[in-house]
Amino acid sequence: MSRTKEMLGRNQPVLGGWLMTGSPVVAEIMTGEAFDFLGVDMEHTAIGLEEFHRVALAAKGSGCDLLARLPSCDPVAAKKVLDLGAAGIIVPSVNSPEEAAQSVAMARFPPDGVRGASLCRATGYGTDFAGYFGAHNRSVVVVVMIEHIRGVERADEILAVPGIDAVLIGPYDLSASMGLAGQLDHPRVRAAQQSILDACRRNGVAPGIHVVPVDADEVRRRVGDGFRFIACGIDTLFIREGCRRMLAARG
Repeated sequence: MSRTKEMLGRNQPVLGGWLMTGSPVVAEIMTGEAFDFLGVDMEHTAIGLEEFHRVALAAKGSGCDLLARLPSCDPVAAKKVLDLGAAGIIVPSVNSPEEAAQSVAMARFPPDGVRGASLCRATGYGTDFAGYFGAHNRSVVVVVMIEHIRGVERADEILAVPGIDAVLIGPYDLSASMGLAGQLDHPRVRAAQQSILDACRRNGVAPGIHVVPVDADEVRRRVGDGFRFIACGIDTLFIREGCRRMLAARG
């Protein structure tokens, strides 16, 4: 079972990095740190399957779980990243229980789901087919994103779907759907986030949030709020912040 799945099962905070460059070098650096998972963003970037494959090769043996944020709730996309070795999927814009059920089904083999089986990289090209197939449905990580006010309004229905490990709030999209784009501290946006957090507690699903700024204090605060699946920063921001700190010497 993956590190992420085990820690969520023990109600421990899981901290992950976020990759938008698609660089296997950056991925290798980040997975070599103490992140529990690395989210690879295939929704808002040019990262495709070839780039994901290179990232998966770079992350091999690191102990850091590779999770793919899919472009959409797409069974074909889910199958391909899982075949390439992803430990799980992050599904964007889940606004209904039907979309939540599809998110779970497309991550699992029959009879629990609809994922196709093959002699792919994840099975060692067939050398561990039986072991992988037998354990996968119990070990795969399924994270759904609630990032629209419509999803907030149906949060309890969404989270009642069996097989969801965590919910990840998309703070920017959520605020935009409320006509408050980027106003993450607006009382209405905070109230919507709290509504999701409360629904997670009622349904026994780990609540998650993306702390975008490079700010350890904000991560601590979110853990204190009860969030357990936390994406930390973005690789591009880590690079930019490092540049700015060095250039501050110029005055």
